[in-house]
Amino acid sequence: MNYVIEMLNITKEFPGIKANDNVTLQVKDGEIHALLGENGAGKSTLMSVLFGLYQPEEGKILIKGKEVNVKNPNVANEHGIGMVHQHFKLVHNFTVTENIILGLEPKKSFGRIDIDAAAKKVAKISDKYGLSVDPHAKIEDITVGMQQRVEILKMLYRNAEILIFDEPTAVLTPQEIRELMGIMKELVKEGKSIILITHKLKEIKEVADRCSVLRRGKYIGTVDVGSVSEEEMAEMMVGREVSFEVEKGPANPTDVVLKIENLNVLDSRKLLAVKNLNLEVKAGEILCIAGIDGNGQSELIQAITGLKKIESGKILFEGTNIEHESIRNRTLLGIGHIPEDRHKHGLVLDFSVEQNFILQNYFQEPYSIKGIIQPDAIRAYSEKLIEMFDVRSGQGSITEARSMSGGNQQKAIIAREIDRSPKLLIAAQPTRGLDVGAIEYIHERLIEERDAGKAVLLMSLEMEEVLNVSDRIAVIYEGEIVGILNASETDENEIGLMMSGAKRGKV
Repeated sequence: MNYVIEMLNITKEFPGIKANDNVTLQVKDGEIHALLGENGAGKSTLMSVLFGLYQPEEGKILIKGKEVNVKNPNVANEHGIGMVHQHFKLVHNFTVTENIILGLEPKKSFGRIDIDAAAKKVAKISDKYGLSVDPHAKIEDITVGMQQRVEILKMLYRNAEILIFDEPTAVLTPQEIRELMGIMKELVKEGKSIILITHKLKEIKEVADRCSVLRRGKYIGTVDVGSVSEEEMAEMMVGREVSFEVEKGPANPTDVVLKIENLNVLDSRKLLAVKNLNLEVKAGEILCIAGIDGNGQSELIQAITGLKKIESGKILFEGTNIEHESIRNRTLLGIGHIPEDRHKHGLVLDFSVEQNFILQNYFQEPYSIKGIIQPDAIRAYSEKLIEMFDVRSGQGSITEARSMSGGNQQKAIIAREIDRSPKLLIAAQPTRGLDVGAIEYIHERLIEERDAGKAVLLMSLEMEEVLNVSDRIAVIYEGEIVGILNASETDENEIGLMMSGAKRGKV
């Protein structure tokens, strides 16, 4: 058997946790091999060992039959291994080209960097694979979906033969996902081999040849994707049957909790991202803002939560103008926020889990009495949330947030925001990077909040989530709401057309 990669009996430990426990992974030449597992199952750790970011305690790596010591990512690159990380490794104030050539800068005479030559090469590779990336754009000015394409270009620029994709579709729109799947198939046709880390069973069925499953750090088995169902893979992954249906009764909307009038918001380039937008969210309903990434939904949510100043218009919360209130006051009034970017706006990565749980209310009783922090009360609260939301971390409450898997970081944020049970819960991409078991639980909690009479404003790029969880869907295109639909009376096709601006006016 021709294996391009063999990871044999890999064990990797961190304080308090065996992230990989005697795991073996064998990838055939020219295949798309999916790596499936729950959050914290050890998938990203295993790939970080292959990419040279971690050194294993036990086990060995063979590339094309030869044992190698991948002591750092440069060695991985030399062996033709490239990786797109779940959280991108980009310098935000550099251009696309500057990021791609970092460490491989082509030189002119006198040691100057030949940016023009590099930009041409980047444009050529971009065109070849249909990535349509502007080589001169700054990273901070492009969408998350585009940033991911830059990461793919970085691998291709370095002539990688073995491509690792860590949760590549977590931030993409349905259209971008289809395009990425096409790109992957093209790459394999060109003789490259791909390892795809994902939780999304549908995508595995669509592109992968074989799938290896990890559960709680252990290897469960490898299956041919064509001969197993999504349900069987889900059961291998979580060790129990998983429901793919979102169970919910009809909504019971009552009073308007959030009212937005003629709102205008600028983006980071000082262009109008939200244009004269009007919207109402009622208690007892889940209203979803659906749109292709980069159509103003992020700026809208940042304006409501206070992360962005508005140009003009009104934001009314329970009838009170809040557009000039501080973020803390908005939180205390009863607004909860699961942010789109968990690292930038959701967590303080160098704080422990328990410190992150009390970020909004550390100054209130019982966590603080007469200005003095109460560690026992904080620890008890933290342990309650960890158990309730199954937040997995090596050292429990004292674990540094940075050291947790992306999915468990997300669960920690969701635990904090939902447990506060705010009058308005804003959930931006709440299940991004979560496995099917965790998604099932989060959806149940969002519906519980709705049924308890809370208003839920959901922003999602996942079409299934948009249709299954929402009661009403407000479609946003170029900063305007182009129509509001009842979720029970629409389908993926109609929403997709509206998201592309094909249909305007109230529906």
